[in-house]
Amino acid sequence: MTIEISTERRRFPGVSPRAYEHPADRGALVALRAVPGLPSVLRALSGAVGERRERLLLLASAVKVTTKQFPEVHALRLECAATLDISPVPEVFVLRNPEPIAMTIGMDAPFLVLSTGLIELLDTDGLRFTIGHEMGHVLSGHAVYRTLLLHLTSASLNLAWFPIGYWGLRAIRLALEEWYRKSELSCDRAGLLCGQDPQAALRTHALMAGAMSTGPDELVDFLAQADEYDDAADIRDSLLKLGHLSGRSHPLPALRAAELQRWATSDEYTAVVGGAYPRRVDDPDTSFTAEVKAAAGAYRDAVASSNDPLAKLVTKAGGAVADGLRSFRRP
Repeated sequence: MTIEISTERRRFPGVSPRAYEHPADRGALVALRAVPGLPSVLRALSGAVGERRERLLLLASAVKVTTKQFPEVHALRLECAATLDISPVPEVFVLRNPEPIAMTIGMDAPFLVLSTGLIELLDTDGLRFTIGHEMGHVLSGHAVYRTLLLHLTSASLNLAWFPIGYWGLRAIRLALEEWYRKSELSCDRAGLLCGQDPQAALRTHALMAGAMSTGPDELVDFLAQADEYDDAADIRDSLLKLGHLSGRSHPLPALRAAELQRWATSDEYTAVVGGAYPRRVDDPDTSFTAEVKAAAGAYRDAVASSNDPLAKLVTKAGGAVADGLRSFRRP
């Protein structure tokens, strides 16, 4: 199969990740970026060794995508990087694994890893959406800030003696995990910007969840699952759903699909595709207060729209931390 780089989809020269980042994700990133010297500290913590180690391992155990090896993936790699104006174009490796897997590794020179199971599962449009999602992680610099969240989470587990106690630390961890999941929602939006096909994104989410058929009726039913899940207001269901989120780095597939479809019908998405999007050149002038306020607002909206009494605790925890971040200021 040969895939030509598309010239029909709109590209976004100089696009800032603010164009697609979820408000909660963006607010967290703005707060973290406001800490002087933080990227240097993170690199000292994780170091370049891990990145080099993983790339060397992949060179020895996987297949590097080129014009000869997985040429269709290579073409989509170039297309998605061009759409989001990412340079240099990240390398892509394909790993033999029947599970559908996609990930982004690295800080200084990020690269993508796809599994053979993913490539076999998805069609061209699904691969474009997925590769665009991973390119979103690259453009947002999520690897750096995720490293911090992981270190903070790890540290909290070792501070059981801390005065706020176990449940206080648990609340902090829930908020951090919530932000982690929001970064996945952000990059789903980046994937949609690369493909500009909401139905292809929905098919991908359904297939990743286990769907065998992705016809129009089946996709409607799949989205209805998200409504049914959220409408379950029995306290027993709420307790179970709260447990579903603990330790989970990715949003639940049906809920994730519904979230992206809502964004696909929003004025914000229409404006971005129409060319009205924030540019990277303006990122240094981004208002810290406005971004954190937007993050807190996103959590409050989630609380207001949810019918689940206990699931609200998670979003309230994230909103409380977002509100607390307003005490930070750039020097």
